[in-house]
Parts: sequence; structure tokens; C-alpha cells
Amino acid sequence: MKGIRIEAYQNLVNYRKPTSFQLKETYPLPPYSTVIGMIHAACGFTSYVPMQVSIQGRYYSKVNDVWTRYEFAGSAYEEGRHQMKIDSSDGKSYGVIRGVSTTELLVDVELVFHVVPEDESYIPIILESLRSPAEYLSLGRREDLLQINRVEEVEISEEYTTEDQNVLYDIYVPKENLDETEDFIQFGTAYRLNKTYEIFEMGRGKKIRKWEKVLVYHVPASNSNQLYARSIIQVDEDGFLVYLV
Repeated sequence: MKGIRIEAYQNLVNYRKPTSFQLKETYPLPPYSTVIGMIHAACGFTSYVPMQVSIQGRYYSKVNDVWTRYEFAGSAYEEGRHQMKIDSSDGKSYGVIRGVSTTELLVDVELVFHVVPEDESYIPIILESLRSPAEYLSLGRREDLLQINRVEEVEISEEYTTEDQNVLYDIYVPKENLDETEDFIQFGTAYRLNKTYEIFEMGRGKKIRKWEKVLVYHVPASNSNQLYARSIIQVDEDGFLVYLV
């Protein structure tokens, strides 16, 4: 099976958890939807190109930073209560509260992605777009620049392990790839991550995204987390572990 391996770096980044607001918490690795969105943006795709993705990496530390937060509740503007005034076309004025909040940032993030498009003819398009993007690439927030160190086509194959192997990078492992007896479940943190979405109309012109979610375990790299002998795994030609979703 042919695919693409992307090795990248980010200095400071937030992969925001959708349920975090006052403190913008971050996932330890980017979710699938974020990586797929970055690839589509880089290639200029205007509709979804089916693909499978494997995500792994590591970071040095975490820090907290402040950011300006705007709260808009659709209430009428009141001087002394609101910091900003917005005049609308209906002749009304609405108030916005401006304040300070905190965001969690990962420091010195190393990333390794494997991308396998359903149609192999997209491989050269993705390769060229990532090597020579039309504009700078970002992953996470718009300001979280993505430095691509290496991108190349690789061959991904199944391998039968004869001895235990350490997990070298933190990695997302889909639940369906794990045996219930494996220690990954003991050491990994479970997440339901977004991958793709469909748009549904709710009436009166309002539309929402309905996400396809994937249950995965974030397995950190450590001597206690291992791939056990006498099992079948997927690896690329350079020995990088692959768990496609």
C-alpha cells in the first residue's frame, strides 16, 4: 500500500479541545480532522477527498499564554457594561464584552503523519502541494505555523513482530486495533476525535456539521508501552509505526 509520510515541527501550538472555553485546553496531538483539513487547504481541494491518516509525535513541555476574549450575547449595548459597541443594519446597537483568558500551548512539537488517499492518483498532488504550498501552512490555530521538514512517498506493509517493541513516539491507536488484554488501555488516554463531517440543514437556512468521531487511545512513548511479540502491525519502509483511521 502506497502512502505519504510527513515529518514536521511546530514551535508553539494549541490543538483545542472543543469543550474547553475559559482555558483553551489542547489535545496532546492534532486530531484527524485538523490534519485532513490542513492537507485539503494545502492542495486547494474544495470537496472531501477520502483518505486515511495516522498521527504520532511528541512535545517538550506545556505553557500557558493569555489571549483576548470577546463575548457577544446579542444583548443591547450598555455603556459601562460593554467595552465595544456594534451597530447593526436593523438600527440597533449590540454590546461586546472584551476580556482576558488563558490558552494551553505545546512547546517544540515533533510530528509524523502518514496519509493514504483512497485514490492513489492523489498522492503526487498532495506531495507537490506540501513541498511547494501556495501559502504558509498552519495546524491548530491560524497562527500555529507548520514547518515541514520532510515529505515523501512510502510503502506501508504489514509485519509480524517476533519480539516486543517500544513505542517511540506518542501515537493515536484506534480502539479497533487493540486487544482488550493489551496494556495500551491501561496506559493510554481515550479520546473521541473528529475525522470528517456532513452538513445538515436545520431549517430557516441554518446548517450544522455532524461529525464522524473515532474512539482512539493516546499512547505515550515509554518503556512500559510496547507492541507485543507475535502480533501483526503496519509499518512503513523506514520502520515508522502506522495506525490508519
